[in-house]
Amino acid sequence: MPTPPRAPRGVIAPGRLFADDQGAIAQLHGVGIQKFGDLFYAWGEDKTNGGTFGGVACYSSPDLATWTAHGHALAVSPDVPDLAPGRVIERPKVLRNPGGTYVMFLHVESADYAYARVGWAVADQPEGPYTYLRSERPLGNISRDIGVFADDDGTGYLLSEDREHGLHVYRLSADYLAVEEIVSTTLTPPSDHPAGPHGYESPALVKVDGLYYLFGSDLTGWSTNDNKVATASSLAGPWSDWADFAPPGSATHDSQTSTIVTVHGSLTTSYVYVGDRWDRDDLFHSAPVWLPLRIADGAARLEWRDTWTIDPTTGVIA
Repeated sequence: MPTPPRAPRGVIAPGRLFADDQGAIAQLHGVGIQKFGDLFYAWGEDKTNGGTFGGVACYSSPDLATWTAHGHALAVSPDVPDLAPGRVIERPKVLRNPGGTYVMFLHVESADYAYARVGWAVADQPEGPYTYLRSERPLGNISRDIGVFADDDGTGYLLSEDREHGLHVYRLSADYLAVEEIVSTTLTPPSDHPAGPHGYESPALVKVDGLYYLFGSDLTGWSTNDNKVATASSLAGPWSDWADFAPPGSATHDSQTSTIVTVHGSLTTSYVYVGDRWDRDDLFHSAPVWLPLRIADGAARLEWRDTWTIDPTTGVIA
């Protein structure tokens, strides 16, 4: 696969690479994004080492298009087994807990993907450096792709894919540093999978007008698929049937969900689909696919645009 071109500075161009303020390719793979103050912060997998851990790269942006590099928020550490060379660290996500501590969640793996744990790290500022705490299988369950969500009341949740048992929504402790209970578990429709139902991976969750929207991707390895969305009025469910949110057969515009970003503006609230177009032979240059996402009345719809921008003050997409 040829190396994707770079997006023009200050513009979001799906399928094109972002360059940071130093002119380097922004390592925004499997990314988590949160807004603190006037800046969006992003934590991505640095794929300099290909599939093995190269650090969690941190960037900030005023507009989701112009990125300033802050180096590694969490670096490779030979003295920490989970962060040692040869490990696999994916899907870095960050929440700020009610006490003001920044908590990073990680999918922590061995090279053969048998480890299947979630890891925690903490910092006093969004760009780090983060101090690694530990990893575990939450409540004894395997944990692969993860997402995070903080509700209106400050309660934190971990989304974790557990293959044959399903996609779990876990409630976190008040400081977000421990898993306390499974709130709900969802499975793929059995009619769609002759081998049996399983959990969706690459989960993301947003709340719009009191309704929760849970996004996920089917298990097709590096190949893309038609990602799905389900809704519920409570995180405990019941959840609706899974539905397409991109044109059927488009394989979600040849991408996989990483997170959904909510942009609260003075004129409107907009939603941004943040996805990855993985190139297994060149993960460093795997292209971002970020697109406007329309969410309303129990449905979500992904809109393709060759180039676009979002005004972080008004929330208007152009």
